[in-house]
Amino acid sequence: MVGTANAANAANAAKQAAAKMHRRSRTGCFTCRLRRKKCDEGKPSCRACKHLGLKCEYKRPMWWSNTDQRRNQKELIKNIIKRTKLNEKTAQGVSMSANTPPSLCHSMPTSDTFSDGIACTRAPSVDSQLSLDYSFNQVGTPDLYNTVSMPPPMFAPSFPHPGQFTPYEVDIKTESQMFINDIPTRRDSTISTFSTYQAPPVVGHPFPTENWIQQDYYESRRESFAEEPIDFQVFDFPHGSFSPSHQSMIQVDECDQHLLNHFIDNVLRLIFPILEVNQHGSARSDVILPALESNKTYLHCCLSISALHLKATKGIQGEQIDNDIMRHRYATISELCEALNLDTDHAQILEATLGMIFFQCSVGRPDDCLPDIPWHQHFQAATSLVHKLELPSHLVAMNGQPHAQPPFNMTLASWIDILGATMLGRTPAFADTYREKLIADAPSGLAELMGCEDKIMYLISEITCLEALKLEKMDEVQLCAHIKLLGDQISLSEPPPGTVGSVYSETGAFRPKQLSRNMTAVFRLAARIYLCSLVPDFDRTQPSIANLVHAMSDAMHLIPAGPDGFDRSLVWPLLVAGSVSLPNSSFRSMFSDRATRLGEASEFGSFGRIKELLKDVWRINDDALAKGDKQSVHWRDTMRQKGWDFLLI
Repeated sequence: MVGTANAANAANAAKQAAAKMHRRSRTGCFTCRLRRKKCDEGKPSCRACKHLGLKCEYKRPMWWSNTDQRRNQKELIKNIIKRTKLNEKTAQGVSMSANTPPSLCHSMPTSDTFSDGIACTRAPSVDSQLSLDYSFNQVGTPDLYNTVSMPPPMFAPSFPHPGQFTPYEVDIKTESQMFINDIPTRRDSTISTFSTYQAPPVVGHPFPTENWIQQDYYESRRESFAEEPIDFQVFDFPHGSFSPSHQSMIQVDECDQHLLNHFIDNVLRLIFPILEVNQHGSARSDVILPALESNKTYLHCCLSISALHLKATKGIQGEQIDNDIMRHRYATISELCEALNLDTDHAQILEATLGMIFFQCSVGRPDDCLPDIPWHQHFQAATSLVHKLELPSHLVAMNGQPHAQPPFNMTLASWIDILGATMLGRTPAFADTYREKLIADAPSGLAELMGCEDKIMYLISEITCLEALKLEKMDEVQLCAHIKLLGDQISLSEPPPGTVGSVYSETGAFRPKQLSRNMTAVFRLAARIYLCSLVPDFDRTQPSIANLVHAMSDAMHLIPAGPDGFDRSLVWPLLVAGSVSLPNSSFRSMFSDRATRLGEASEFGSFGRIKELLKDVWRINDDALAKGDKQSVHWRDTMRQKGWDFLLI
């Protein structure tokens, strides 16, 4: 009897435990709740949504409170899952095809072999004595830079591009005042809601007999594929994170409401595309909207940038648009100067100053002629503010801490500092900090913010320091010795074969960390070219340089192109490689093709500027080469001749 009672108690306990395990969580993502599925509540994306290529939403979406929109969303989710299945079958068919090269078949991840990414043939920056793959038992040959071409991505998925952003709402407060004989008589204030939400199209049922049991089977199969993790919170943002229920309140005058609307709807998504794919919605909710709400100087900066973007993209001409640009530009600079004189609110001033510098890279045409303060003069003020806030020491203090969050504005300042120094031929302002980070092999968040791994950016900083010494007439023997040392350091950063590959998984899901690996490969090649250009009597017609430029062309095949691609995030490496390309180089056809695919967006911002700059560099250098002169003009000299003072990043 006792044994029977114990068995009964054990059975009841098991039933209670099972019931507890299957109790639905009220804190699961809204996508799983809509599908009535269990959610493991993984952040930033639960396992079910990640495996099915669905958008995982923990903040209450706008479609949740409306029955019709919820029904439409459910139909949209069903069709995405069906497309996922079809893409899986397509991928399996491609990988098993008899016409597929073995290297591609064997590189596809499986439950047993999946590692960091899809293993494709790698194009090393250099196969030489500076490369890890070099055998020191071999006899050296004149061709020091043999390269291997990389295949293009296997297939293009039909999923929404990661650059598309989540719909959101912002409350905008507008104020108007009536004057009679220059005497204020009435002031009105209204609040309107700016929304980017658009109801999803109603999609029919191509497979009426479809049921959720098949989806459960599909999900269970996909459990074995280890999707790459995304760090949920990389940075220490200046404003902290908003709660899901927070409604942004941005105060603008009535005459400027259209500029704010345009900025939120059209400009905001252009500014931090890499951060957006790494932490979806973070650029909007953690960086820009909080600053617009709380920092008046930053708001004026964004309104000026919005007017500049309107002028560049809509072809608007006349005094009104120029007045909008200059009015807010002047207001920004005036308030910055006033705050600097008061020596207060250092964090807000730094935020607005970095915005004045960096946002220009996303808007404006090369022929803009409105007066403005050069970016490097703004950066001098930013450098002083960074020191006052002790951000470099804070960044160094993070060395050895695996989960430390770098200050966002310090990481942004580092990006501007390192690549901006190459524009001027000067030592970066925080070069000592980067050197300490390089020695400690400690990240600063650069990979998550702009795509290139931190170590390569630190090495670019070292190359820039070396160029500054060369311009100061450094001894050539010492110069060559330092070039050799830095070349060895770049070689040590080379990843193992198979690291670069398609940014899309077998299911068509976008892989942000794979994008960073591919972008790092592009920056690494550009760093090689930049370093080689410091060699005395540099000759761009050497086969070694031509091979590096060709390798850059191949590496670009693994970067998504078009308006929603990432060409605009690779302006600096494209400039460095393009400036030494020869007339028959594959780089030029690649660049032309990608500019065409980028469309109107290739005409403005930093990409539009290097497009015009490279035209002039190629014309001058090609004419000289046709006359037998191998000496080439530097892109920096061409910029000076054109009177340009742009930050090209």
